[in-house]
Amino acid sequence: MTATSPSAPFSRTLDLALTAIAPAVWGSVYLVTTQFLPAEHPLTVSLLRALPAGCLLLLLVRRLPFGVWWLRVAIVGGLNFSLFWALLFVSAYRLPGGVAATVGAVQPLIVVALERLLMGTPIRRTSVLAGLAGIAGVGLLVLTPRATLDPIGIAAGLGGAAAMATGTVLSRFWQPPVPPLTFTAWQLTAGGLLLLPVTMLVDPVPPELTTGNLLGYLYLGLVGGALTYLLWFRGLSRLTPSTVAPLVLLSPVFAVALGWALLGEDLTPLQLAGFVIVLASVWLSQRN
Repeated sequence: MTATSPSAPFSRTLDLALTAIAPAVWGSVYLVTTQFLPAEHPLTVSLLRALPAGCLLLLLVRRLPFGVWWLRVAIVGGLNFSLFWALLFVSAYRLPGGVAATVGAVQPLIVVALERLLMGTPIRRTSVLAGLAGIAGVGLLVLTPRATLDPIGIAAGLGGAAAMATGTVLSRFWQPPVPPLTFTAWQLTAGGLLLLPVTMLVDPVPPELTTGNLLGYLYLGLVGGALTYLLWFRGLSRLTPSTVAPLVLLSPVFAVALGWALLGEDLTPLQLAGFVIVLASVWLSQRN
């Protein structure tokens, strides 16, 4: 019998903690977007979040895709960034924020199903229960009695969740023979290039940018883009998709917490219950 390394649990905990930084920072994107960026330029925000960061990382790694990886990077970059972000903003514009976030919370369950389909991973009952609890917790956290439903917005939200879920599983299923930094550079650049023509056609040119606008774009590109996705893809290279995916539920938790701490937004007892349920669902999803 092979003894388990005493450092293995610590290493896994460290990997989870580093990966969880990504969705925690993504929770700040809403605040930065609303407080520092021009209104009604969602695709421009997505483009400037992906392409400059990807190009910067490419300059650092100095390595381009090769062989079949050109196609694979285009697919996962398109899913994780271009398609996901585009559908996310459609959902956000057509639905109240709470409804959009609740619809997006279905992503961990989609990952569980895709991981079974593509990688043959058994579906664990705890993963399903954690996914359902996560949806309920996010609903309590962000939904309001005035929330309305729009079929196109719901479809876009589900499509965005499915796009990132598929990109998450494929990023692990097609594990490239390169470091996570290189894979992150490839995906961000591919996603940004795919967004470029659509942005130029659809999104109006932003007005003259202020210092606050430039700082907001810089934060989204370097921190919300390059750093967080490096940590995210590093986690995917070391952990299973069904372990990593539930961590995205931390994003609305941090978004609401930042709104309360920095913008003076109220927290109701139901929202506090949502906090507890989401955190419990993330904890449950990590149980072996």
